[in-house]
Amino acid sequence: MPGGLPADKVLRWPAEAVWEAVAPLLPGFSVEILPTLPSTNTELMERARAGRVEPIALVAEQQSAGRGRMGRQWLSEAPDTGPAPLTFSIGLPLAPRDWSGLSLAVGLAAAQSLHADIQLKWPNDLWLHGRKLGGILIETASMGASRYAVIGIGINIGPRAAQGLRTPPAWLQELVPEADAARAFGLLAPAAVKAVLDFADSGMAPLLSAYQDRDALFGRQVLCSDGISGLARGVDAHGALLVETENGLQKINSAEVSVRPNADAPPAA
Repeated sequence: MPGGLPADKVLRWPAEAVWEAVAPLLPGFSVEILPTLPSTNTELMERARAGRVEPIALVAEQQSAGRGRMGRQWLSEAPDTGPAPLTFSIGLPLAPRDWSGLSLAVGLAAAQSLHADIQLKWPNDLWLHGRKLGGILIETASMGASRYAVIGIGINIGPRAAQGLRTPPAWLQELVPEADAARAFGLLAPAAVKAVLDFADSGMAPLLSAYQDRDALFGRQVLCSDGISGLARGVDAHGALLVETENGLQKINSAEVSVRPNADAPPAA
C-alpha cells in the first residue's frame, strides 16, 4: 500500500451505519471521515461562521492541533505508534431551553455506549480507574435565533504518553482489548446525537440518577481552582457541581473551574 497505511492498520469506519442510525433523528445529517485535520472542532466552527450549518459528524483519523478544555492541547499520535485516539466532532443547529449541563449529557451517553466501568468527572471528562480516558469540548456559533453547536469528543483507544501529566492517561483497550477508533465511533456517535437532541427537549434533570451512578467525584473531597473545597455531592438539574463546604452547599457553575479529587481523602457516604 505505497504511500498509505499498512493494510492491518487501515480502519474501516462505519460511516453508513452511523448515518442510517442518525439520519431519521436529524434530517440532512452526514458523516465525513478525513485522514488529518488540525482540529475537528475548529474545522466545523470555521464552516459555521461561513454559513455551513448542516448537521454532521466529522472524524479526523489524526489531529495536529486538537484542543481540550481551557486551551489544553489534545494530540492524536500517528497510527504507527499504536492505536490512534478517536477524535471527532458533531455539529448541528441547537436551541435548548438551557445550555447548562450539555457536556454532562454527552459524557453520560459516551460512557454508557462504551463500557459500564467508565466514570464521569465534572464537567466534561471520562475517567477510568481515576485516570482520564477522554474529554468533551463544546463550542457554539451564532446563526440567528438559534446557535450551531459543535461537540468535540476525544477518546484514548490505546496507551498514551504520560509526559507532563499529573496522572497517566487511561485507554479504552484496557476494558475492550479489540477496541479501535472506528468501532468506538460506531457506538458513540449515534448515542451522542440522541443525547443532544433529548437534552434540547428535556434538559439535565431526567439524567441526574444515571449521572450519579457514574459520578467519579461523588462523596470525595474536592479542591476547585478558585479555592473552594469540600465534599462533592453530585450535580443539580442545571448541571452545576454541588460542593458541601464549611459555609454550606456551594454550586460550581463556571466551565473555567478546574476540579480535582483529593487523593489523600477516601470517598464519603
